[in-house]
Amino acid sequence: MDKNEIMKILPHRDDMLLIEEAYRKDETSAVAYYTVRGDEFFLRGHFPGYPVVPGVILCEMIAQSSCVLFDGAAEGKTPFYTGINNVRFRGQVRPGDKVRIEVKLTRSKACFYFISGELYVGDKLCVQGDFSFAIVDAASAR
Repeated sequence: MDKNEIMKILPHRDDMLLIEEAYRKDETSAVAYYTVRGDEFFLRGHFPGYPVVPGVILCEMIAQSSCVLFDGAAEGKTPFYTGINNVRFRGQVRPGDKVRIEVKLTRSKACFYFISGELYVGDKLCVQGDFSFAIVDAASAR
C-alpha cells in the first residue's frame, strides 16, 4: 500500500499520518515503513540540538501499522487504543532514519484486536510492545 491506499483505511491526516507504505505479509502479520525527515512537528522541541523521535510517536507508528491487519473492520469506523503493555524502548530514532514496523495479530474478539509490534532502524530493535484496539463508530465512542 502506498500513502493514498493507507489513507483509505486510516483516519489520520497531515502531520499525524506516520506510515508511508505498508504491506500485509499474511493473514496475521504486516510490515510498514516511515522515513524520519527531520522537519516533523514532534522533533521541534524534542530535543533542541539533538532531535529524537518521542517514544509516544513510535508507539503511534506501530498502532497505525496495526490497522493494516483489521481486515476492513475499521472501514467507516475508528480504531481506538484500549491498551499499551510491555513496551520497551531499546534504541533512539533520529532524523534520516528509515523505520521498519513489524506487527502481528495475536488474537481478536468481537471489535477488539490484540497486536504485538516491533519497530526497527536497520537491524536494530528500537521499540517492542503489545497493543490493543477497539474498532468503534466514532460517534458512539463518547
